[in-house]
Amino acid sequence: MQRNPIICFFLFISFFIEAQYTDQINSNRPGLSIGAFAVGKDVVQAEVGIAYRHYAHSGYNNSTFDGGVGFLSLRWGFLMETLELTYEGKYILGTLNSKINSIPSLSTRKGFLQNFIGVKYLLYDPFKKEKSTNVYSWKANNGFKLRELIPAVSLTLGTNINFESNNPFPYNNIFGNLYRPIFYQNLNVPLDKEPFFNLRGTLATQSHFLGTWVFVTNFTYDRYFSDYPEMSYILTLTHSLDPFWSIYLEHQGQKSDLFNDYLFRLGAAYLYSDNIQIEGTIGANTKTTPSQLLVNIGVSYRLDFHEDYVSSEEKEQKALKKGERELKKTLKKNTKGERKRNRKARN
Repeated sequence: MQRNPIICFFLFISFFIEAQYTDQINSNRPGLSIGAFAVGKDVVQAEVGIAYRHYAHSGYNNSTFDGGVGFLSLRWGFLMETLELTYEGKYILGTLNSKINSIPSLSTRKGFLQNFIGVKYLLYDPFKKEKSTNVYSWKANNGFKLRELIPAVSLTLGTNINFESNNPFPYNNIFGNLYRPIFYQNLNVPLDKEPFFNLRGTLATQSHFLGTWVFVTNFTYDRYFSDYPEMSYILTLTHSLDPFWSIYLEHQGQKSDLFNDYLFRLGAAYLYSDNIQIEGTIGANTKTTPSQLLVNIGVSYRLDFHEDYVSSEEKEQKALKKGERELKKTLKKNTKGERKRNRKARN
């Protein structure tokens, strides 16, 4: 997970000018926030899973929607360590139980909740010039340092694409196309429709402290160039229990002219291997228009084609050392041959 404090260790001891890559998977799951760091150059990563969602809307006579959500995130580090191309998609399928009439009606609805393509760039990395681990002092390595309060900062810019002209979930509004009875609505009001594309920008910060804690914040302006622009924030706190298990707590706030909401999530992640992470989440919101309950499970997997950055000076030093080894080997061989010839001459 992008907040995994296990990975923090590798970031702290990194010496490279363009340090981004970690030996263990760097996933944005299980929470909804995105970390400040990219996956690393030449790393391809997929974050997939399924979720159960239950919605109930008091404004529509407690109409409900129960469904499943499939989510997919693809991340590719390219050109440099600090740059990442990302895709985020969500598709929902479920049953709407409309209770706005005297006789409830059931209907199946499906569609995309998200199709986002964007680019992330790391603006500031506080670990770029971090010193190596002090092997003589536990306190120096694990004690609190004031500089740990300075977060890494990244910016993600991209576009939301709406492939469905008649999407039943415009602006992620599960009950968006469900009208109240005629006495409670305006006549001739068209249904909400999301444009084919709109823009999104996210400023992310990521702080590591006390060795096992990570704090991530996201500030997002979404759906720019649409009828209902949205502002949101996400606060995520993660704690590592041991080298394999991490838990997290997350709070999200959303505000637009269409609706406001506050959500809370709690989850855990298990590091199965350096390239695989398994995770789960439960969560709920604080309102009744609609109320929301959620359960997620997922897995993150990466294909690691990363090669460590080697400077020209390091290349020269390696070449010199190689030359010295070959010269010593040649001298040793010549000396051995000379001794052998001398022994033959004495005989």
